Amino acid sequence: MKTKQNLSLAASISLIAATAFAHSGAMGVVKERMDGMAAMADAVKALAPMMQGTAPYDADAVRLGAAKIASHAGEAMTSKFPEGSTDAPSEARPEIWQDWEAFNELAQQLEIFAEGLERAADNGVGGMPAQGGMMGGQGMMGGQSMMGGGAPMMSAEHIGQMPAGMAFAMVSQACTACHTRFRAEEK
Repeated sequence: MKTKQNLSLAASISLIAATAFAHSGAMGVVKERMDGMAAMADAVKALAPMMQGTAPYDADAVRLGAAKIASHAGEAMTSKFPEGSTDAPSEARPEIWQDWEAFNELAQQLEIFAEGLERAADNGVGGMPAQGGMMGGQGMMGGQSMMGGGAPMMSAEHIGQMPAGMAFAMVSQACTACHTRFRAEEK
């Protein structure tokens, strides 16, 4: 599980590093969404060392970073993707509008996961919750995959009972899933 989390985190950070170079020439809604993505990337980049144990854990910083991510996720994110907004330097793939439902679901999941991370900040990075049953024996997503599957979505309240490291892994996995499916590769 830890290795999967580290790989997901590494993939997210790699995708984030590329974001900094993509903004030159962006205008209008494309610039707005790129700025939002950059703000989320900065938050993930700031939290990653704490989650990896290479920087001291700071619950207040986790709360602030999670709130920043949540503020740019969900409808705040999807509203920045009007159909046809693919002008350079946009990295949005046409698949966003071809499968809007999946894109919207990932944006909503990211918001819930980030809100859950914000609630989990006082739980520390590791260890299992005292209740021991947060996963319900169905895996980290409570049986729900990142791309759907019909099972009910976990709530921010449930995620908030987990260790912050697990909640952060969920945030990172949502970012990676969305980037993999809906973000164009750098040329």
